[in-house]
Amino acid sequence: MASYRTVTVIPRMPGEIERLRELAYNLYFSWDSSVVDLFKAINQELWEQVYHNPVKFLLRVSEADLQKAASSEQFLAQYRQVMNSFDKYMQQPTWYDTFIARCSCDGQETKKEPGNDKSNTTGRNFLIAYFSAEFGLHESYPTYSGGLGLLAGDHCKAASDLGLPFVGVGLLYKHGYFTQLINREGRQEAHYRYQNFNKLPITPALDSSGKEVVISVELPGRQVMARVWHMKVGRINIYFLDADISANSQKDRELTGLLYGGDSETRIAQEILLGIGGVRALRALGLAPTVWHINEGHAAFLLLERLRELVEGQNLPFGVAREVLRADTLFTTHTPVPAGHDIFSQEMIDRYFSNFYEKLGITREQFMQLALDQEHGGFNMTLLALRQCGFSNGVSRLHGAVSRSMFHHLYRDIPVEEVPIGHVTNGIHTLTWLAPEIRDLFDKYLGEMWERMIAGSSDWEQVEDIPGRELWGIHMDLKEKMVLLARRHIHQQRVRNHETLDRIKEVESYLRPEVLTIGFARRFATYKRAGLLFRDKERLAALVNDPERPLQLIFAGKAHPADKPGQELIKLINDVTEDDRFRGKVIFLENYDINISRYLLQGVDVWLNTPRPPMEASGTSGMKAALNGVLNCSVPDGWWPEAYNGENGFTVGSDWEFPDDDDRDEHDFYALYALLEKVIIPVYYDQTAGLPKKWVNWMKKSIKTIAPYFSTRRMVLEYTNNYYMRASERSQIFCAEGYKVGSELYELKKFLRENWHKVQISSVETSGDENMYPGEKLTVRATVELGPVSQTQVCVEIVYGEATRRGVKMVKTAPMYKEENTNGEQQGRLVYTGDISLPQGTYAYTVRVRPYSPHFAHYFELPLVCWAASL
Repeated sequence: MASYRTVTVIPRMPGEIERLRELAYNLYFSWDSSVVDLFKAINQELWEQVYHNPVKFLLRVSEADLQKAASSEQFLAQYRQVMNSFDKYMQQPTWYDTFIARCSCDGQETKKEPGNDKSNTTGRNFLIAYFSAEFGLHESYPTYSGGLGLLAGDHCKAASDLGLPFVGVGLLYKHGYFTQLINREGRQEAHYRYQNFNKLPITPALDSSGKEVVISVELPGRQVMARVWHMKVGRINIYFLDADISANSQKDRELTGLLYGGDSETRIAQEILLGIGGVRALRALGLAPTVWHINEGHAAFLLLERLRELVEGQNLPFGVAREVLRADTLFTTHTPVPAGHDIFSQEMIDRYFSNFYEKLGITREQFMQLALDQEHGGFNMTLLALRQCGFSNGVSRLHGAVSRSMFHHLYRDIPVEEVPIGHVTNGIHTLTWLAPEIRDLFDKYLGEMWERMIAGSSDWEQVEDIPGRELWGIHMDLKEKMVLLARRHIHQQRVRNHETLDRIKEVESYLRPEVLTIGFARRFATYKRAGLLFRDKERLAALVNDPERPLQLIFAGKAHPADKPGQELIKLINDVTEDDRFRGKVIFLENYDINISRYLLQGVDVWLNTPRPPMEASGTSGMKAALNGVLNCSVPDGWWPEAYNGENGFTVGSDWEFPDDDDRDEHDFYALYALLEKVIIPVYYDQTAGLPKKWVNWMKKSIKTIAPYFSTRRMVLEYTNNYYMRASERSQIFCAEGYKVGSELYELKKFLRENWHKVQISSVETSGDENMYPGEKLTVRATVELGPVSQTQVCVEIVYGEATRRGVKMVKTAPMYKEENTNGEQQGRLVYTGDISLPQGTYAYTVRVRPYSPHFAHYFELPLVCWAASL
């Protein structure tokens, strides 16, 4: 084949508007609608043709259009206003600037128990590296499949808003996630479109000498190279690795072809590139993170690369390196679904990592123990992260509890409530998902500073001041826009499928804005139960076709190409849409993405969520809907139990336990229909002069209670205060003086493991009777034999909680203190005393001894405990 050079011919940019390129290459445009309006003002038709991609827009727009814009005073005024807002955003002091200024004035820190300390990080050498397999930032950049990627994108945007020193790391997929087309039979077809990186808001990453950054990773029998790309998201940067370069074989060039595509060989190679390659990319860029955040297990191989750096580069023993690693690493797990956790066979790990065994100075068996899944016999990426990270969390309060139960086997002697997996409930990036029309309404009634106070719940009380008719009018406008989008998409689908003219024309009458509309749009995994409403089609038909109070339903979502049951659900719903009883009243929109999501979340009346509990880790689509005044109707799973207050939406079913899935499905089916027939439909249609007053009051309550708390501003602040600051402080401590603390902690843990069997509680005395009165003190006195273990290396405490038939819940602890001049102290026999006061109720209590070090990340970093044998 002949050799060619490529050249890109671009239109000349008038000097008056030359900074349009700067706007195009910063994802700031994805949440500031004024930037979008600016590009639309140049050529709205082209803006839609390039699917809202400003880089592609500037490559295709004519010079005539640019010159016309530059000569228009109206456009120039609009341009100057947008650039002023952008510059203000990029340059104004942020939350982090204020935080650093405050810290620099603080005095000395106060020492506290591990797990409760609040670090006084001053910002020196503070950098958060956030690794994720997918980032959902904008529809023009389709490298996301669902909630995980959208959460990662919103996380990055909030980090930018707060001004955090933050960098994202991911893979640049040549085809992204698949494009979903629905054929004439109603079946999903997966198509993969080529992404031209030169037409995306990314540029090659450069090192300090101005050279393009290319890194390599070792795969069996070969080196794979990856080019690094750079994306600006407001104030922060994301770096993406791309294996599609000529230095690689054709097979290896496809490693960054598809998101979640290929077999297990492809998956492990992708995850090596993400984790190990991602660390090497940051090093090549001269970046030295002090906090490492692993967003789901796909990126957990970064732990192995960092261990290798410490062992080979710093000459640390493996055990010491592991302590240093744990000091500054956070792992967020996102799924209670077993299939969501990657597990590779030991044979595959041998093939890909046998070279690591020697590099880490450990045996094959020791390496496997880093992530060995006893149940499946494989190398579990979630376990790899949980066992090596000092901090771990779930993504809602309920998911935190589910995760603690799932991984209780790692901490068998510890109450499930105390398994060291916390939670930070997910949120959404408010300005990304808020309809511009609603934003204007907030500006008018909440004040123009509301955006800087998104997480302040008191400021949202002013939502009550919004006139009901004004809020409802905007909602109906958004609903009409959604209906028009739905008709347009179905029209295009039928034209593509070569359907008859009658079939194409009938779409013009599909959906009606005045009809109560329920939206269900998400990934089509079977546990999400998209077909729950269709268990009784006769009953549904009666609701849909009620002449006075009709109902209409909109569905959208993709099933993974390997998920056949999920694809059958899509086929089921498309079959329903062809039934004469439901035609034009139940529809399915193909190729669900951020753009379609935006219209649905802003335009439906009710957002339906029916996963089979407790399979939903969090879910964020309902938060986006609520922000726009759409009411949630959800089972009590994921984030909803934290949000629902009885007046801001609807709860389907209950949190009861059921003998099997069929019983739960039947119960929730009947509960959903009862809710529709007795509450939702009657209240919606109870209107005076076209205004459903009670419904609008519920909309206001939904906005004001959900919008402030379920925001990524609150979420990222929680990560920062509870994890990032602590991890960065620990990073500095553990790396100081030649990794002295890491070495000491390793030796302490080794000593405690070897001698813990000698620790025992020989007797316990208590002042309490079986019956006590509120306020009375219960004093406990325990004799503890420590053997060679020092009293400074343990914590002795009373453990108590509400007594139930399943054990103790709502576990609390109270410290016990050593009595002075205890006989037998020389032999390691000590007496400890403590007391508690209990409210009314029935409680259980006991005494325990656990290891202690001021350098533990949490109480049970070393999962050893000695319980009192009897009281």
